[in-house]
Amino acid sequence: MKRLLTVFLTLMGLAIMAAGCGTEAAKSAAGAESSGSAQAASSKVQTISSDAVRPSRITKIRLTFAGGEAVAELYDNPTSRDLVSMLPLTLNFKDFNGTEKIAYPPRKLSTEKAPEGFDPSEGDLTLYAPWGNLAIFYHDFRYSQGLVSIGHFTSGLEAIAKMNGEFAVRIEAVNE
Repeated sequence: MKRLLTVFLTLMGLAIMAAGCGTEAAKSAAGAESSGSAQAASSKVQTISSDAVRPSRITKIRLTFAGGEAVAELYDNPTSRDLVSMLPLTLNFKDFNGTEKIAYPPRKLSTEKAPEGFDPSEGDLTLYAPWGNLAIFYHDFRYSQGLVSIGHFTSGLEAIAKMNGEFAVRIEAVNE
């Protein structure tokens, strides 16, 4: 009887472990199916939120200008990595549409693997791919095709928003 109980408990333990492994495999398969669906839908307009592009590794940049300093965390994507490859960099920013400050890097940034558009919020750092300009949103704005999310400001956005006219900004990577 003791031996039968031991065998039964051993089989139950194995069954529970197998069920757990099966659940993980099912999750992986579901994830793969989701990826396939996302690729199939790539011809549709894609809206992403800042949460969808959170960094797997954080790179911070510091923007220094006459009115102060600002810091942004960059998302880990080809566009932000291309921007970092140009640093340090000094650009002239100006206001655009009472919503964002824009500047043109010396060359267009990569848009590899970028979604078709983005819905920016206050504090978002983006690239407007059709024109090739960086955009710092100090007010919310609507979804815009061609807008690529690069990062989000963690400090100093108010100082940038207060800047008038054209102003020089030194952008450099922050070493931590």
